Amino acid sequence: MAISRPCGCYDTNYEQGEAIARTGTQKILAGVALAFLFCLPLFLGTEWTSVVNLIIISAVAAQGLNFLTGYCGQISLGQAAFMAVGAYTSAIITTVLGLPFLVALPCAGLLAGLIGLIFGLPALKIKGFYLAMSTLAAQFIIIWVIEHLDITGGTAKLDVIPASIGALSFRTEIQKYYLLLVIAIVMFFFAKNLVRSGVGRAWVAIRDNDLAAEGMGINLRYYKLLAFFLCCFYAGIAGSMWAHYTTVLHPDHFGILNSIRYLGMIVIGGMGSITGTVFGVVFIKLLDEFTAILGPTLAAAFPAIGGGIFAALGLMIFGLVIILFLIFEPRGLYHRWQIFKNWYRLYPFSY
Repeated sequence: MAISRPCGCYDTNYEQGEAIARTGTQKILAGVALAFLFCLPLFLGTEWTSVVNLIIISAVAAQGLNFLTGYCGQISLGQAAFMAVGAYTSAIITTVLGLPFLVALPCAGLLAGLIGLIFGLPALKIKGFYLAMSTLAAQFIIIWVIEHLDITGGTAKLDVIPASIGALSFRTEIQKYYLLLVIAIVMFFFAKNLVRSGVGRAWVAIRDNDLAAEGMGINLRYYKLLAFFLCCFYAGIAGSMWAHYTTVLHPDHFGILNSIRYLGMIVIGGMGSITGTVFGVVFIKLLDEFTAILGPTLAAAFPAIGGGIFAALGLMIFGLVIILFLIFEPRGLYHRWQIFKNWYRLYPFSY
């Protein structure tokens, strides 16, 4: 039986209804979007290309957290620490052991995922506030271990060689952009397909009501641990990307504040949405750039107030934005995007 969709689109089977691009127009727009992304550095300077590179890395890390929190309903406050695991693993494999980047990248994700399984075991018995405290412990334990290992450089910085594939080395911002973009496209394509599968539907069932999900035969232990593994796997991949992008590592790069920021990104973008994750990351990163410009400007305009309060302007605005979104748009920017799409599809009969 055909399922009616807005503007004359009809789905005759489940695969059509769940397709990434259901119509010819959507396929064309997807192709245009990919072409735009690959041409983007041609229109940006080095400074803004570096901003986009950071957005790409953060989007991969935030998407991992979206698996766990947005889809499965399990909160985590240690995403930055699992990024550190991936970053230092990739750095050691390439710089110390001399193995290629294509070996270090998956190894970084796998090790971070396995460590995530260890800290995910409490999720089988606890949830909510108590689970948040458990993952917060992971944040401090992992960073403490990194600071006390000789192979990681301890509290000193660790230099990392740039990523290379064969004879091709990625050293400039534009070269790094294309490497990061390709990795991100693969990770997001996998994520989009995963959440449309039985795994994604099981996660949503656990998030909405874990007792009802268990009553329907869903293996809570398996799917919760899988969510933790993939969450940390994505964090490890993002950590590897970060290590070879910055080419220098320090434990301070992966503090608790970064873990909170990743959580804020998926809240602002819209939890339980692949597209919403991208919206949230872009919004927060552009907000950071705005506050970085606004802070010194206000400090120069009001010298009597003192520069200290303006130095913390970014944190204050970040907290204020989170509060405003939780009050006025708890479903995030993706919900607004859905409203626009529904209006566009039904125009001029959007009423």
